[in-house]
Amino acid sequence: MTQRMRERERVRRLASEVIEMAHEPRMEAVRKRWRDVNALRKPDRAPVWCRPVGCWSEILPADALQCQDPWLSRMEYGFLQTLYKRGVGDDTPVEPYFTVGAAFDVSPTNVWGVDIRRRTPNVAGGSWAYDPPLKEEADFERLRTPVFSYNAAKTNERLERMSDLLGDIAPVRLGAGPLLGATLGNAAADLRGLEQMMVDMTDRPDLSQRLMGYLRDAVLGSLDVVEETGLVTPNNTGPMTTSDPLGAAGSDGRFSFRACWCMANSQEFDGVSPAMWEELCLNYQKPIFERFGLVGYGCCENLTRKINGVLSIPNLRIFVCSAWTDLDVVLDKVGTRYCIMWRQKASDVVYGDASRVRDDLMEGARRLQGCSYQIVLRELQTLAGNLDRLHVWTQAAIEAATRFN
Repeated sequence: MTQRMRERERVRRLASEVIEMAHEPRMEAVRKRWRDVNALRKPDRAPVWCRPVGCWSEILPADALQCQDPWLSRMEYGFLQTLYKRGVGDDTPVEPYFTVGAAFDVSPTNVWGVDIRRRTPNVAGGSWAYDPPLKEEADFERLRTPVFSYNAAKTNERLERMSDLLGDIAPVRLGAGPLLGATLGNAAADLRGLEQMMVDMTDRPDLSQRLMGYLRDAVLGSLDVVEETGLVTPNNTGPMTTSDPLGAAGSDGRFSFRACWCMANSQEFDGVSPAMWEELCLNYQKPIFERFGLVGYGCCENLTRKINGVLSIPNLRIFVCSAWTDLDVVLDKVGTRYCIMWRQKASDVVYGDASRVRDDLMEGARRLQGCSYQIVLRELQTLAGNLDRLHVWTQAAIEAATRFN
């Protein structure tokens, strides 16, 4: 057997295990748990989910991978991640099919007409710094509006390739979603630099408005392109956003983004006043949110003083309460009208005392009792050698959610 054949067989074996996992009896309970909480119905308990992010290299080191072909290696890695979560025991929903993303070309090829660069460290694990292309006002003239176009030939090639590899194991589906994100602040920081963004807000708000308006219009235009293809795929699956259907197909069988979730945040505006954040961020995001069925808002930023602004989003469903957002204020203002995604502080989980983490989970779940809430641990960049931390945290979070349902 050739190396190529061995790699294909390995991916097929892993894919079969993932589909087996998707059909496990507990998986329907997981999906129902998410559907209920996101519909503001009472679930059997709050769903619990963790996302390792940067610590996958500790969990699945390079020697755990066997495939050399880049395409097969990406699938191998993804399947191994999914199967690892089975042992963690959190509420990661797994669907019984494979998805292939539709292919879109973009002009200019660097998207914005200017190259995004970052200054990288000389040592592994060091921090990077922005090297923005819009250093002077004159540089704004170099921006170009990205033009996306559907590439049917490349899409069909992707479908045929995946169907040939895995089509006899489970259905292979075509998927298409947003091509640009609704957060806006991350792209703005890439283009202008985070520090200069802060200066512009006070010194040159006209430049802030120009940049945010440009990004808003680019996102809206990209949504139009995907909808025109008729390939929009409802995204009411996966962790955080598994839910009841958000909208039906039109008479032509096509979906719009009204059948989809939009998840966005304002992390780059964390230190900005509520009024300035609304004026220079949220007001530019709202026209994008209007195109979607439901919205989840927030990430790691402190939204304590911005709750009223977030609640002004008409189709808001999930309010993300980070570890820096005051949970008591959230409970007072958000209450039972929305689903609260209660985020945990990753550093406490990794470096803190496990019993203290368990106590904090119990206390938080007690305060959240009676609300629709999720318990979510994200942004983990390391486990610091403690490979059992995800398992320990997950079990403690499930105990808290079960006790204070």
